[in-house]
Amino acid sequence: MQEEIDVDVYPRYPLSWQAGAFNTLLRGTTKPACALLLRHGLGLTLLSRVVAMGERLPIPVPSGVSIVKDGPRRTEWVRTGEPDEDKVVLYFHGGGYFFCSPATHRPITCRLSAVARRPVLALDYRQGPVHSLAQSLSDALEAYEGLLGRGYDPSGIVVAGDSAGGHLALTTLLALRDRGLPAPSAAVCLSPWADLTDVRRRVNRWADPSLSASRVDWLARRWTAGLDARDPLVSPVYGDYRGLPPLMVVTGSTEVLRDEGRRVALRAREAGVPVTYEEWPRMPHVFPILADVVPEARLVFRHIARFLGAVSATRDSAAALEPPSAEQATDAA
Repeated sequence: MQEEIDVDVYPRYPLSWQAGAFNTLLRGTTKPACALLLRHGLGLTLLSRVVAMGERLPIPVPSGVSIVKDGPRRTEWVRTGEPDEDKVVLYFHGGGYFFCSPATHRPITCRLSAVARRPVLALDYRQGPVHSLAQSLSDALEAYEGLLGRGYDPSGIVVAGDSAGGHLALTTLLALRDRGLPAPSAAVCLSPWADLTDVRRRVNRWADPSLSASRVDWLARRWTAGLDARDPLVSPVYGDYRGLPPLMVVTGSTEVLRDEGRRVALRAREAGVPVTYEEWPRMPHVFPILADVVPEARLVFRHIARFLGAVSATRDSAAALEPPSAEQATDAA
């Protein structure tokens, strides 16, 4: 079954007109707005507040979906249908570590709950510019340990995230391993931001319809000021992935962060971790968030379901081959 997990996938679906239209829209709106605003702390704060104002608008909850707040912050439980309450997905939203929230990423978390057949805990972790990367990671680790404290078995936990949230998912896996804590069963990273060093991004610099490479570089310098940018908990692309669970990395072929996802996949495989790496043609950064309107964004959730199913089947097969413990042998006798 492991060969179903450790694969490279390059979907060959014809580009939908909706995806083409959104690429054009993003190129004319999001990319120039980021290029304009992400030059100074004031612009960063302004962009963050504009997005926060939008979150105050009433957002309709799709039929069959339950949203329940968890705690004083904006962390929320997302349930689609009748999920298995003994299992959970811990999800970290993207947003460059300075904007967005669980509410902005419901197009992902609602569908993720459906295909994973379990509730999703979408974490509202602390972000910049007020808080540091270390504080974001602390919140993620606290949330994971909180799930263990509630009785969730690690084999029933999946960690997932997109963009900066994909970065947080990777650093969480590395930190859990280093602290001797049990690993989750799998991780899913959508367009992960994995390299925060000062290397200039050249791949897809002009092809990316939504992200400005120079502004990503600017953000990386801002968040890593005073830090060792090659520390794996700062740039997980430099991490040692030995002992980590199966990993799925999804990227778009034309996005600035594409090669960071590729490098994570290669480094994890070198450490013996089975990785499903998917590169979708001409898809923008974190395209699954467009699932309400773009067909390819909906299709990727079928691929996630296939990955999680293969992980579960592999784990069950391995458990069946294990010799019985002394206690089990005694009971059988």
